[in-house]
Amino acid sequence: MKRSKSDSVTVGFISLGCPKNVVDSERMLAEIAQSGYVIASDPADADVVVINTCGFIEPAKLEAFEAVAQAVSWKKSCFVKKVIVVGCLVQRMGAELLTEYPDIDAIVGLGRRDEITTVISRILKSNKPNIYLGHSDDYLPNDRVRLRTGPAHWAYLRISEGCDHNCSFCTIPSIRGRFRSKPIQQILDEARELIDSGVVELNIIAQDSTSWGRDLKIKYGLSQLLTNLQSLPRLSWIRLMYLYPAGISNQLIDTVAAADKVVHYFDIPIQHINDRILKNMRRPDTKKKIYDCLNKLRNTFPDCVLRTTIIVGFPGETELQFEELLDFVRDVKFDALGCFKYYPESGTPAAQMPHQVPEDEKDRRVNELMTVQQQIAFGKSKQRIGTKLTCLVDSFGPDGSAHARYFGQAPQIDSVCILNRCSVRPGQFIDTIVTGSKDYDLFVEQI
Repeated sequence: MKRSKSDSVTVGFISLGCPKNVVDSERMLAEIAQSGYVIASDPADADVVVINTCGFIEPAKLEAFEAVAQAVSWKKSCFVKKVIVVGCLVQRMGAELLTEYPDIDAIVGLGRRDEITTVISRILKSNKPNIYLGHSDDYLPNDRVRLRTGPAHWAYLRISEGCDHNCSFCTIPSIRGRFRSKPIQQILDEARELIDSGVVELNIIAQDSTSWGRDLKIKYGLSQLLTNLQSLPRLSWIRLMYLYPAGISNQLIDTVAAADKVVHYFDIPIQHINDRILKNMRRPDTKKKIYDCLNKLRNTFPDCVLRTTIIVGFPGETELQFEELLDFVRDVKFDALGCFKYYPESGTPAAQMPHQVPEDEKDRRVNELMTVQQQIAFGKSKQRIGTKLTCLVDSFGPDGSAHARYFGQAPQIDSVCILNRCSVRPGQFIDTIVTGSKDYDLFVEQI
């Protein structure tokens, strides 16, 4: 039998970065598999290595550089023939990345994601670097047909691309372009495809989910979208991620309250609480507006789980402003919180601001804030002992134990519920009682 051109070509894939990158990786993997290439379990053993990178902040860039350097070393050792780098780091650095790593065979920007198999085919016949950049503003991804890399019962559903907020510290608008909402029918088609594959939990992702529909002139867009998603059969949980506090309207709160599938989990990146810092960050919020939003959510949803992200060490942040932030965290008692030190990213206005905070001071503030949050989170875990929770089973260990999550635990981000024994398979829901806690995790028993 005649062999196809790809019969003997194996492709290894390395995916880095945020949930939006996960979706991009799953789309590319599907294209690669459908084209007949063999996906290698170990990238080091592949003919071609594809690295989907993140370039948002310095640690993400360094992680991407390490992955590229590793793949290039495999190529120099004759284990790998070709190296392709795709994604956000490529979109940010462009051809400069080839100057840093001349042994890369192709760089592929965000707008050329769906050409990955064409790129593979071409570089296998070429000995010079190939550049596929394109402009991210012209590209709105269709994420149907994905080779899913996680459990079959939950998935990310991307509803938009890009961002219009232009926060002074952020590189995302320059990387992913202006904000573009996916058409509602496209989102629903993607959701149905995921549900047909066994998904019972959809995690809504965007740079700012609350902005969905504004560019399409849809009033209360996210509310309309949730109402449509709520009507889909065989779907149990809808989780909202990346909600800007300024976009959480009374209409959205009423929609969530009326929707039994939208879990009372609110991921709200506030970044800071001091009004002057928020203004310098070019955030659309104020201390009062943030407090009003969080109080409204807790008054409407007594069982709600609040997650946020915070930046410390922003240029000009004084000790008094940091103490104000600490007092805010102590007062609000978020269920989950991620704290990051500020990085002066090139090309952002904040990088040129005076009064940059020393690195050791940033590190101290991160540690101090996370110590406060750790005490809050551990205390909340202990308070749940004796309560009943409906959990979605995610996985089983070799010893028969299982990991599950209640609605207040987002997959791959938050803590988990641990069961010693479980009588159902992953993807099913069980009723449990909390019997103990260890740090952030809960121990539960099936009822």
